[in-house]
Amino acid sequence: MKILVTGGARSGKSTFAERWVMKQATSADYVATAQAFDDEMKERIRLHQLQREQSGFTWTTHEAPLELAELLHKLGERPVAKESTAAEVAGPVVLVDCLTLWLSNVLLGAGEGADAVDAVMTREIERLIAAVEAFVGTLVMVTNEVGSGIVPEYPLGRQYRDWAGQLNRKIASIADQVFLVTAGIPIELKSREYRL
Repeated sequence: MKILVTGGARSGKSTFAERWVMKQATSADYVATAQAFDDEMKERIRLHQLQREQSGFTWTTHEAPLELAELLHKLGERPVAKESTAAEVAGPVVLVDCLTLWLSNVLLGAGEGADAVDAVMTREIERLIAAVEAFVGTLVMVTNEVGSGIVPEYPLGRQYRDWAGQLNRKIASIADQVFLVTAGIPIELKSREYRL
């Protein structure tokens, strides 16, 4: 099962995704994509780690600021332990938080020139989509909805917004469920999708 959880900044999407996973399994892998470039981000990461430790749930944390597709392939290939519960027999349970941080890492490392950036971004998104499609188990992915605000003033911001929109659409199209979290309230969207 593939699940996408989206929403704005501080909407409660990560909290919802973690709680959803904790209701489905007795343990899970947590894939963190953030990089700590300053003290404020280091503190945010530390608080997230502390919250997971204090949750009473068994999380195995992996860091994948760039190599997300490779890690998903690796995690999806692990055998399921014989003592697993019925809920876990279907494969591993993995939470990725978050896709848009991963995307910004890829974009900032993509190099110079529009053609080079487009080639890198297209390739990396396609690799991620293939890894998500191939994943056997339960995969919950958190992402940010960045396209609902004003048009960014700078070209890099506009580029990021556009790539995030493309990534979110592609992941949503292959997800079994898509949740939008606003003001801490999750709404499942995919089942309500209007089809033309």
